[in-house]
Amino acid sequence: MKKFRLNTFLYIAIFLCVVLIACSNESDSVGKEKPDEENETNESANAQDKDEPKENDDQDQSEEEKEEELENQEPEYYISEETATVLPLDDANENIVLLTIDDVPDANAVEMAHTLKDLGVGAIFFVNGHFINDDDGAEKLKEIHDMGFLIGNHTNTHPVLPELSKEEQTDEIVSVSNRVEEIIGERPKFFRAPHGMNSDHSKAIAKEENMTIMNWTYGYDYFEAYTEPKAVAEAMITGEGPEAGVDYSLLKPGANLLMHDRDWTNEALKDIVEGLQNQGYEIVDPHLIETS
Repeated sequence: MKKFRLNTFLYIAIFLCVVLIACSNESDSVGKEKPDEENETNESANAQDKDEPKENDDQDQSEEEKEEELENQEPEYYISEETATVLPLDDANENIVLLTIDDVPDANAVEMAHTLKDLGVGAIFFVNGHFINDDDGAEKLKEIHDMGFLIGNHTNTHPVLPELSKEEQTDEIVSVSNRVEEIIGERPKFFRAPHGMNSDHSKAIAKEENMTIMNWTYGYDYFEAYTEPKAVAEAMITGEGPEAGVDYSLLKPGANLLMHDRDWTNEALKDIVEGLQNQGYEIVDPHLIETS
């Protein structure tokens, strides 16, 4: 009987040892699985981290490709030197208008550029050299250019060019192109004489600088009667400026619209763009205009 009991106890002891060993192995196995899962998670996260710069690189490359594509577009329009209107070269949409902003970059130009960017439309910003002689002005110009807007030359000090000597006219024009190139890496492609007054010499210099000469068809924000946002918006949208002696509309396909870096024009800009679009006019991309 004693022997039977001893054997029974022995079997029970052996069984318990086996169970304990099995449990211990299972515990070790579970303990090993967790680090493996964590490693897999970490490897997955690391893989995603490695992929992210590639996505950014793709985005950067895409932007570069877009810019290059923009530069290589075939022109669809040209500027009439006689009338300053924008005319189609072939079968491009005729129902367009061009936006231009002079005397930049003063107090409002950067905000105006952002407004136009948000609206998805282009414009030419005509620069006065005295606004970009310091770092602040240079940064403003660079910001406008980096948003994709074309930069035009509007002379250094905004003089009446025919009243200057040939040497002075040359300096007024070329110094601005030099400074613009220093800031944004390219020279202006368009030239607009202050007050719309060119001389034979200024035209010759502009052409030597490979700039397309451009005046405008209408603009009102420099008349005292149109120094209020609502008034200038209505004038630009209708093309009529009775207070400026224009009691008929100058708005027509190909119109070249003159605006300035002014508080009231800045406030009215969104309404002007949308008002023109609501009449069926497309705001032409200046990159599609043929240059010299």
